[in-house]
Amino acid sequence: MDVKKPEIFIAKADNSRLFQTALYGIEEEGIPFREINDDDIENLSSMSTVQKAYQAALASQLGVGLAYDDNFAYLHQKNLPEMEPLFKVNISDQEDINHLGTNAARLVKGVPFKDIKEKGE
Repeated sequence: MDVKKPEIFIAKADNSRLFQTALYGIEEEGIPFREINDDDIENLSSMSTVQKAYQAALASQLGVGLAYDDNFAYLHQKNLPEMEPLFKVNISDQEDINHLGTNAARLVKGVPFKDIKEKGE
């Protein structure tokens, strides 16, 4: 029997170095997470980054997904419209990336978010 562990799902990207501080933010809040790829969600790598975050949220038992690329990182929740993530953060702002991870965990816990300076495209 395949038992799924409740975790935040993160769509894995090629360059994970700039996203590492988000993982620290999740860990600090004590919520488990797992990086996912095409083995977990069919054709995940061919989707846009926002779609990856949404699909990760749909697949997560916690209903929370993250995805990132070379420019932005997204936090999505399964009940939001696909193209309207909860947060979008410039990947070069490491403080905001850390807060994005923290907020993903806080979304699960139902506690107030840390401030994030959202960036437009």
